[in-house]
Formats: sequence, structure tokens, C-alpha cells
Amino acid sequence: MKEYQFKEGFLWGGACSAVQCEGRSPEDGKQDNIWDQWYREDPGAFYQGVGPEVTSDFYHNYEQLIKMMRECGITSFRTSLQWARIISDRDGAVNRKGIGFYHRVIDALLDNGIEPILCLNHFDMPMYWMEKGGFECRETVDAFAAFARVCYGEFSGKVRRWVTFNEPVITPEQGYLYLHHYPLVQDGRRAAQVAYYIQLASSMAVEAYRQMGCSGQIGIVLNLTPTYCRDPEDERDRQAAYAADLFFNRSFLDPSVKGEYPADLVRILEENQAVPVHTEQELETIRRNTVDYLGVNYYHPRRVVHRSRPLESDTFMPDRYFEYYTPENCRMNKSRGWEIYEKGLYDIGINIRDHYGNIPWMVTENGMGVQDEEQFLNEEGMVEDSYRVEFIKDHLRRLHKAIEEGCNCFGYHMWCPFDSWSWSNAYKNRYGFIRIDINDHARPSFKRSAAWFRRVSDGNRFTD
Repeated sequence: MKEYQFKEGFLWGGACSAVQCEGRSPEDGKQDNIWDQWYREDPGAFYQGVGPEVTSDFYHNYEQLIKMMRECGITSFRTSLQWARIISDRDGAVNRKGIGFYHRVIDALLDNGIEPILCLNHFDMPMYWMEKGGFECRETVDAFAAFARVCYGEFSGKVRRWVTFNEPVITPEQGYLYLHHYPLVQDGRRAAQVAYYIQLASSMAVEAYRQMGCSGQIGIVLNLTPTYCRDPEDERDRQAAYAADLFFNRSFLDPSVKGEYPADLVRILEENQAVPVHTEQELETIRRNTVDYLGVNYYHPRRVVHRSRPLESDTFMPDRYFEYYTPENCRMNKSRGWEIYEKGLYDIGINIRDHYGNIPWMVTENGMGVQDEEQFLNEEGMVEDSYRVEFIKDHLRRLHKAIEEGCNCFGYHMWCPFDSWSWSNAYKNRYGFIRIDINDHARPSFKRSAAWFRRVSDGNRFTD
């Protein structure tokens, strides 16, 4: 039997987003965001027609869920602050009831010995800014920086770790390329502009944090998906993987950590007339305001091969430079359609160590969504989720190896401590240590994995 010991002070916890757990709860002045609007326009786009109206009802049930998180061994919890709950309009009016709610949540976390980590944006563009173009609009960037200042002014005395954006590449990727998120646009040049303005907004939020003299740390959370080519001996495959990595990893990793964009990415954008509108002053803001730490979300690898035929598309698409493939006999989470490849987490750590100054980082999301978990209920009504324990163990072994080899990782967060609403998939796949009955939100219950994670957290170790 082998024991895997983690260093003192290692953060064990979980993450969620405000939209995915709070419920819309507009009674205290929250305004609509893009998810509220999309659900209103097309409820059929959401699994079983379940939208963001109630989700896990954290807005009304946060005290109970936070106490249960403590019992799971959660010592830190990342959630987000809904822009549309805190700021009421484009003029920047502050909703004091929204502020009050987040103060109560933070206080409840601290009272239960859980460190709060706050994220400023988790795909939740307010509709009053989406109507102006969202992050295609330069004015929205300034508004986001102003929103950040409001949040720092209210909460920085209680919260020492902050995040500007969660997975910022998702908005241009899924909203402006692949038609999976609102506004359901497919235009590579618009996607590039959105990506650039999100990075600028992140850098301006970092700048504001330091200008205000806040005493903690500010970072960004990136879904770093390591890219592997089919044949490392084939130069065409290597170039395909290199291009995919530029688009989906380094487009935010490099400017956030190094303060500059990869030259080859800029060259590709130039070749496709897709260079965003920008100024030298904005680029200087990005250069000066790199993050203190990095959050890493890891679920699966990216497997690519060189294109067998030219891409047919009316717009510039990253896929012009590669195509995806699935290896034979790979482990799959069939519920999600994702490959399970725990070594990818190790590879991410080594890449950060060797190419990004070994910046401090933590795993901010890692998890296993499983469909129809009701089939695993035992006679006592508890979900027997040994598959989740094995998934976490497999990844923690690789993370431990990376740390032993000098990687500067200081924490591990599961997605999600409790079952949460997953964008258009709603409650199709369950992720939590805590089961949410969407027909009776007042009766959450522990899954078998909760007790195991508590032992890991309490001992700062696990054994095979």
C-alpha cells in the first residue's frame, strides 16, 4: 500500500459558479444575464427544458450546503460573483441587496472554516451589456473593470484569493465559433476580437486590484487542455498540435502569465485578416499586469491530427489547421463523451514548470460527470460512487508526481462539491459529493465519495 502525502497548507476544496448553483432568484434586484435570455428565447435548447431558474437553489439554501461542504472536508471554495446581481444597469448602479447576499455567503464560508475564492466572471455576461455587443464592445471592458473595483471594495477585506475570469477561451470558442453558447455566432474574426477584449478586461481587473492596494493574490482560471498529435514523428501532425495549442491554450496562458501573445499566433491571425482592433496602450496594460497565480481546470486531453482535406467554411476557423481524432481503446467517460487521461494533469504541471516560470498554480476544476446516478443508489438512498473516488485518485497520483518533481501546485478543487446545473446539459450529468434532488432542494444528501474526500482532506494524504 502506497501513501501519497501532500504538503502542509495544501488546499482541498471544490468550485462552482453563481449561475450554475444560485438560481435566477430575481426577487432581490438581479438583472438578466445571457443564460436567462437564451432560456427565455429557446427553452428547448436546454436538456429536458431545465434552465437557470432554480438550479441548486444556493441563493436560498447556501447555509445548509456550506455546512455540508465542511463535513465533506472542503477547506476552500471557489464561486463567482454575478455581475448582473451586483450591478443593475449600464450606468453602474450598485444593487445593495446583491452585495448583501455575497457578504452573507462569504461570512458563512469563513464561519465554517472554508476559505472563499471569488471569481469575477464565469460566462455570465449581463444582458444590458450583451445588447451593446458584450465583449465585442470596448465599453464593456471598462465596465468590467469598474465592476471589479466594486467587488474589491466590498469583499477584499475578507477574501484573499481572487480570479478574474474562469475559462475565458470558452466565450469566443463556444459563443462565436462552435454555436454552443449564446449569442450562437460563427465568425472567427469576431471571436478573435472577443478573446482579445476579455484578456484586456482581465489585465485591467488585475491592474485595479493592485491600484486599490488589496493585500491578497489575483489570478485567472484556464481550462488547459494538453494537445497531443497522433504521430509525433509526422511533422504535419506536430504542426497541427502546435496550432491547436496556440488557439486554445496559449491564447490566454501567455498574455496572462508572460504579458505577451505568442508571435506565431499573431502571425496566423494576420494571415487570416483576424487581428483584433487594439492599441499600444492596451498591449502595455497587458504587459504590465500579469497574474499572481494560475488556476487550472482539467477534464480531458485534446487529440489532433493534420487535416486530411481543406476545411470548408465561410469564416476563419481554428480547425483550418487541424482536425480531431479519438485514439483506439482509450478510457472514456461515456456519460460526457470525454477521454479520461490523468497523465494530462502531470503534463500540464511540467509545462508550467518549464515554460511559465513555475508560477504558483492550483487545480481549480477536475471532476467526473455521470448520467443517471440514480442507478447507483443503495438501499439507504446513498449514491455509491466508487467510480468518482477512483477518478480523483488517478488524477491525484499524477498531481503528486508533478509536485515531487518541482511543480508549484498548492491545491486541488473538485467540480463540484454538490450537483450543479451544467449550462445546456442542465442536470444530465452529476458531479458532486453532495446529491441534489431537483424536485426537493431542501433535502441534499451525501454520496459515498464525500466521506472519502473528508479523510483525504483531514490527513492531507490518500493511500492506494
